[in-house]
Amino acid sequence: MQSQIDAFITYLHNVKKMSENTELSYKRDLSKVCKYMEDQGIHDPADITATNLNSYVLFLEKNKFSAATISRNIACIKTFYHYLYKEGKVREDASESLKAPKVEKKIPEILTTSEVVRLLEQPQGNGPKDIRDKAMLELLYATGIRVSELISLKLDDVNMQMSFIICHDRTKERVIPFGHEAKAAVQNYLDHARESMLDDKNEQTLFVNCSGQPMSRQGFWKLIKYYAKQAGIEADITPHTLRHSFAAHLVENGADLRSVQEMLGHSDISTTQVYANMNHSRIRDVYSKAHPRG
Repeated sequence: MQSQIDAFITYLHNVKKMSENTELSYKRDLSKVCKYMEDQGIHDPADITATNLNSYVLFLEKNKFSAATISRNIACIKTFYHYLYKEGKVREDASESLKAPKVEKKIPEILTTSEVVRLLEQPQGNGPKDIRDKAMLELLYATGIRVSELISLKLDDVNMQMSFIICHDRTKERVIPFGHEAKAAVQNYLDHARESMLDDKNEQTLFVNCSGQPMSRQGFWKLIKYYAKQAGIEADITPHTLRHSFAAHLVENGADLRSVQEMLGHSDISTTQVYANMNHSRIRDVYSKAHPRG
């Protein structure tokens, strides 16, 4: 079964042009299916029945996996079997009867404007690390990019004169502007910190760690957790919280959804719509508390 999974991942990469993160997610989920089936003595996808797949879903439920995780697994299995059927590797699609559990959409955790300000003001020193941390936080909130995109930025992706960055995806790229606060922080990093942190002077990655290597996701995760604690923010903040806050604050201040969708890189505007719904909920809440007949 593993050979079919490898062929499927290659198909996603070469034909579907999926992102690396999506490929890794599919591979991880299907490897778990593979192990489960092999434990049942099944080694060929053609021998897997609808009952076997439903048993796997029950296995996930018994092990207390969330509805969102189970839904993702089911979507992954369905895509895999659609590929196998299309390629003639199975005679029927055993995943057809699988039904995803209803997933309640959670409202993203966002910070208030004052919390964002407190967070961004935390790196206050003049050392290279403080200057770098300030630049990373400012640019993340200014652009709403993903952490993976932030740590992947190259020097050539940043246009300081015109104040925009270019984010590259496998199939497209998007241009995102940033404001004067982020510009000042990044310029300060380029002028007074980056060079002293480099190990290899030819390194093209914009943000490097204290060893002169490109920053890692884990490294930035620890960094943002540390500054959130320093800022007295009680919310369970993650690097994605600034992305959500960026979008919510733009919509709250009148930005149109299409523009926000483009900046975030969402393929479907329904994903962006959640930020408008959040704003409507806030307005209703304000109305009910403030209106004399609310």
